[in-house]
Amino acid sequence: MQRLLLILLTAMVAMNLSAQTDKKVNEKKGFSLGLLPTISFDQDMGFQYGGLVSVYDYGKGDLYPSYKQMVKMEISRYTKGSGTNQLFYDARNLLPYHLRLTADLSYLTEKSLDFYGFNGYQSRYNADLADKEANDYITRVFYRNQRKMFRFTADLQGNLVGKKVKWLAGIGIMNMKMDTVDLNSINKGKKEEDKLSYAPTLYKEYIGWGIISDKEKDGGNANFIKLGLVYDTRDNEANAMHGMWSEAMLTIAPGFFFNPEFSYSKLVLIQRQYFTILKDKLSFVYRLDYQGTIGGKAPFFMQPYMLSSYSSITKTDGLGGAKTLRGIMRDRVVGDGVAFGNLELRWKFLKTHVGKQNLYFALNGFSDFGMVVQEVKIDKSKISTEDQAKYFDFSYDKDKLHSSLGAGLRIALNENFILAVDYGFAMNKNDGLKGLYINIGNLF
Repeated sequence: MQRLLLILLTAMVAMNLSAQTDKKVNEKKGFSLGLLPTISFDQDMGFQYGGLVSVYDYGKGDLYPSYKQMVKMEISRYTKGSGTNQLFYDARNLLPYHLRLTADLSYLTEKSLDFYGFNGYQSRYNADLADKEANDYITRVFYRNQRKMFRFTADLQGNLVGKKVKWLAGIGIMNMKMDTVDLNSINKGKKEEDKLSYAPTLYKEYIGWGIISDKEKDGGNANFIKLGLVYDTRDNEANAMHGMWSEAMLTIAPGFFFNPEFSYSKLVLIQRQYFTILKDKLSFVYRLDYQGTIGGKAPFFMQPYMLSSYSSITKTDGLGGAKTLRGIMRDRVVGDGVAFGNLELRWKFLKTHVGKQNLYFALNGFSDFGMVVQEVKIDKSKISTEDQAKYFDFSYDKDKLHSSLGAGLRIALNENFILAVDYGFAMNKNDGLKGLYINIGNLF
């Protein structure tokens, strides 16, 4: 409850600092400036603190709730060691020929990134291995590794057939540095009895078994070219009540694009649809998503990375966690190809305004589900019988469905800035137990 009060306070700060040039409550003109602390909570990453600046350009107001352009800058840290440094830009109605440009420049650090192995339930999860009070305890960071990510992406969309069917082209320049957890950093300032000792982790074991190769274990470049088609009939991007948003994309990481070690291609198919049940109040929405490797071999550090035609989400890891399978541990479901879905009921139960700011409150109930549909190949001959029994469950010749249920709260400012609180429960203890997430924006 204390965390929820903090997020509500954050919303009020954003309202009071927002600078508007309009005269009417329901009409937004000119620039809207939001300055606020980034106070949030994620079950997998901990409590977030930092600062965020967002600027929306609504032009003459005739586009509202859409905008001409927006820019967002965030610098924040999580108590579990993650760091966010992001500059995001979206020119939605600014460029000629109805072109849309989105760009992201980020440096993201993870001192304790989740790693549960590959192929879903074929990788056995044993909470006792990271529980100091359990007999099987190895280390608290057994299911963790470290990542430093540099990311630059730029996507361009243009009309192909009318305004609904669009072409998409983009690039991504990424570099990942992977390592075991830095115990010196974690142990700094702790009492001797609370310090972690050096012990094998699952990530280290995967390297020893050859599942993660020597050329990919430390990370590397993952630069890609993106081509696709988008069909979009949503009435409002940030919070659609009706319409459809579908996309088909081919992402290619060729060797000549500064990828000396890795060359691969992935196919992405996403269908999202929004149905109005009660006008302006109640809607049903769903998302179905497939992402799979269709050529080459993707490095292990790119397998959890979720691709789409547009995303202002800073953390794009999955499956599992705040933005894919809520209530299920982050990156629990990793394979060469994955499929997942989300079902939601969204109810706007209160609409009002504070000062010159449009405000509404909403509740949502959801069901999330997903599974590995293309496995990462594992050579069992390199794994001892004892380790196979301890860390794997090959009785699953194919992965089974991972699912969760939950509910949430939304607080939306001027239809675009949305504070989201979700609480999910995993339906299988091998996926974790539950998760609380306080973030910005709807899931889709």
